[in-house]
Amino acid sequence: MKRLALHVPWLKDMLPDGIQIPGSTLISGPGGTGKPLVEFAFVKSWLDAGGSLIGIPLQYPTGELVRKSLHNLYGVDIHRFRDRFVMVQFDPGQKNCRQAEDHTLMANLLDPEAWDETIRAAEQLLGHTSGPGIMVFGSALNLLLFSPTYREAILKKMRDLLRDDKERSYFIAVSTTVYEDKIRFLEEAADNLMFTRMEKPMRLFLQIKRMKGVRFLPEEREVPISEKMLREIKQIAESTRTTRIPEIRKI
Repeated sequence: MKRLALHVPWLKDMLPDGIQIPGSTLISGPGGTGKPLVEFAFVKSWLDAGGSLIGIPLQYPTGELVRKSLHNLYGVDIHRFRDRFVMVQFDPGQKNCRQAEDHTLMANLLDPEAWDETIRAAEQLLGHTSGPGIMVFGSALNLLLFSPTYREAILKKMRDLLRDDKERSYFIAVSTTVYEDKIRFLEEAADNLMFTRMEKPMRLFLQIKRMKGVRFLPEEREVPISEKMLREIKQIAESTRTTRIPEIRKI
């Protein structure tokens, strides 16, 4: 097993040995508690180490918002890494995964079989990989559970990826506001588990609950992210829930 060194100071303080890879990490907590912003700290370290990314940001309606957040938070210019970054946009109307534009795929991620097809297509776009390999990161994947048709099947698929896929690393953010019992199913499957919460007015806290093979600081710590950024991500999350959930409930 290898370890990924972490380059964001507050995260390095909590994980001085880095993180064991390949592996799976779940960031869990109520909706609107900044989970993707914590996840992006790992994304920065992954890119710094020469790794490649497959992003599945259900919380973000466009890839441009992901790029903006990474730049504003951690100074990452995704355009410098475009050959090592594939974005997957959720489109429940898609029958098969298709390429929408350069390094962007459209896929119906409600269908468990679409995940394997989509990851393979993304890896073909990435070509040769180096450094720590490939990280699949996703936010607000709990939205998929609102589908009455696919709920149990997609839950099992996400569980299997977190628990069994040792070719890639996974960093997944999910909300516990709804379907908390089903999210616990994913919490148990992941190698590593972290929790976020928010205090008024806008203060983000992170606690590491479980890590595989490395030392970690178990005490909860405040994450030094500005109130402005936290409000932005909360607004994006609320907007996404408003538009996506009614659509997914019909499928």
